[in-house]
Amino acid sequence: MGTQAGRCDHPADRGAAVVRRPGVLNPPGTTPTAEVERVFREAYGRAVAVLTRLLGDIDAAEEAVQDAFVTAVARWPEDGVPPSPAGWIVTTARNRAIDRLRRESTRVDRYRAAALLADPAPPPEEGAVRDDRLRMLFTCCHPALAPAARVALTLRLVGGLTTAEIAHAFLVPEATMAQRLVRAKAKIRAARIPYRVPAEADLPDRLRGVLAVVYLVFTEGHTASSGEALVRTALCAEAVRLGRELAELMPDEPEVSGLLALMLLVESRRPARVSPDGDLVPLAEQDRARWDAALVAEGQALVRRCLRRNAPGPYQLQAAIQAVHSDARTTADTDWAQVVALYDHLTALAPSPMVALNRAVAVAELAGPAEGLALVEQLDLPGHHLLPAVRADLLRRLGRAAEADTAYRAAIALAGNAAERAFLERRRAELGRAGPGEGGPSRAAGAAS
Repeated sequence: MGTQAGRCDHPADRGAAVVRRPGVLNPPGTTPTAEVERVFREAYGRAVAVLTRLLGDIDAAEEAVQDAFVTAVARWPEDGVPPSPAGWIVTTARNRAIDRLRRESTRVDRYRAAALLADPAPPPEEGAVRDDRLRMLFTCCHPALAPAARVALTLRLVGGLTTAEIAHAFLVPEATMAQRLVRAKAKIRAARIPYRVPAEADLPDRLRGVLAVVYLVFTEGHTASSGEALVRTALCAEAVRLGRELAELMPDEPEVSGLLALMLLVESRRPARVSPDGDLVPLAEQDRARWDAALVAEGQALVRRCLRRNAPGPYQLQAAIQAVHSDARTTADTDWAQVVALYDHLTALAPSPMVALNRAVAVAELAGPAEGLALVEQLDLPGHHLLPAVRADLLRRLGRAAEADTAYRAAIALAGNAAERAFLERRRAELGRAGPGEGGPSRAAGAAS
């Protein structure tokens, strides 16, 4: 994976580039590009996981899946989308892998091809983890890999995220992330890390990396780092599905329950987060009657179970914060003192610039925008739009319109998502119409939404 301009060196990047090529699927009467993009997002991780189990080789699996999507781009406009798009991709990828193995000259590869042909539907692998994508998660979280590499590689192989999207999640340049992925793949080859189900005794040691991956997949789905739509529903659904699988697999791990509760409570707001026109609706302005009551109840029940265990961790504390928001009928009813106290605990346990920024937002609601702004001015989140967005909102509430305008401009320049940019542009346009101190509670893009 190089850094040359315009070059896609990883199979997922190349596949995404083919899927998204302007005009490829847009002639009248053909399948729209968005349909293949949707299948790519939903099927890539599953297809790579299944093919890796069959082939025992991650690189070969990715190449085969890439070939399958190239074939889909060429054939679906004329043939139509198959009844089971994900199954079509897996089957086509498997056939492409067989074709490639047949062309290889070694006897071992010919035996592998014959085995694939003779057993078109191999039985599921035995072990603690039976789901292919969940198994891939634990495989990528092998202790031989550096923690950051484990997360990045799994986002690639399970979530199908591009290098740019993963780089945004890590707040690093794209070239840096490309190099990390190359090193991670090289480490797998050099250390001969197998694709296999870890023994049950090994599962807890892999858990931290797995939870981080699932949460980052959910975060990317909750607020897409790029594109027109605010939410990528398929990624949210996949993260929640994996969270449920983990909770079933490891029911006595409180952080597993905490992560699932966190995702469910945030996901419960999705119907109210986006207007019918696709606009972002911040937490303070959401119609809480539209929140998914079943998800709220399930998430709150998990939080209560975590509290009874009295073994707090970062995901449990974040879930507790979301539960406080879910308890309030309106923004004004929110127990901001409790939110700040929970952020204090989270800061002591797992400090980060993003935790500090969210705490500053809560402090602004509890003690006023001046107190929140004083905290924000101490933070540094290079390359991320949320810091100038929150700063702009607090400056607006303090009646410092000129400074708020400058901060909004900075946030707009950094925001990669069109819905977030549009939201920030609307807030900036409103500056000239609001008097000093007007505006009510924080409405920064992404803040507690």
